[in-house]
Amino acid sequence: MSASPSPWCLPAREEPLVSHPRTLVVAERDAQATVIESYVGMEGGVCFSNAVSEIITAENAVVDHYRLQKENSRSFHVGLLQVYQGRNARFSSNSVAFGGALVRNDVNAVLDAEGAECALNGLYVAKEKQHVDNHTTIEHARPHGSSRQLYNGILDGEAAAVFNGRIVVHPNAQKTDAIQKNRNLLLSADAMIDTKPQLEIFADDVRCTHGATIGQMDPEALFYLRSRGVGREQARELLIYAFAAEILDKIKPRSVRGWAESALRPRLA
Repeated sequence: MSASPSPWCLPAREEPLVSHPRTLVVAERDAQATVIESYVGMEGGVCFSNAVSEIITAENAVVDHYRLQKENSRSFHVGLLQVYQGRNARFSSNSVAFGGALVRNDVNAVLDAEGAECALNGLYVAKEKQHVDNHTTIEHARPHGSSRQLYNGILDGEAAAVFNGRIVVHPNAQKTDAIQKNRNLLLSADAMIDTKPQLEIFADDVRCTHGATIGQMDPEALFYLRSRGVGREQARELLIYAFAAEILDKIKPRSVRGWAESALRPRLA
């Protein structure tokens, strides 16, 4: 009896594949929607994904967006998410990236009405010689808007990543409340991260903060777990999972979170 194929993988193909998916979501006034995008690769071969998604939220609309990306080590992925928000609209995006030789995710959000709320969360995990880019821009164009950005990265081997996050507060966007954070865990001496959080503020009555951290496994936390009888490898896996769980806990659908956890588990060893 043959085993069922992994939900993350498709049978290998010899010829290179290219896909250009385009998605448009319009959430009208008072609407609520959950949007799930998943990008999976072949077990072997070369593929290139060039994906564009546009999401428009009208007044009081609520949209939760999830983006899962796991392709093989020879794949290339370039994705763009464009968001336009109306009055008191709430939008959240949770991105999880696990694979590909080269992965780039761009997110641009425009809060073009009073009271709009935007949250961008991301987890990227890379190993060997993989490269992952995340470029985000949130534009506050009207007063009383709020935004939150939190991206966590886990890099092993000779993997490299880039985080470039921008918060732009226009002159008319008084009373803006914006926070941006990027945290990175390097599991090897050869892993590398370039992080660049940015604030561009053209208003004088705002609250905006940003920050970035880069570090290795906390030896004191590792020692604490081992002193409680936890083996070294298990303690290491627990600490890595706890770091990733800060993003995974924000994923509401159980099936989506289960897929993300199933892809993360093999990377913990």
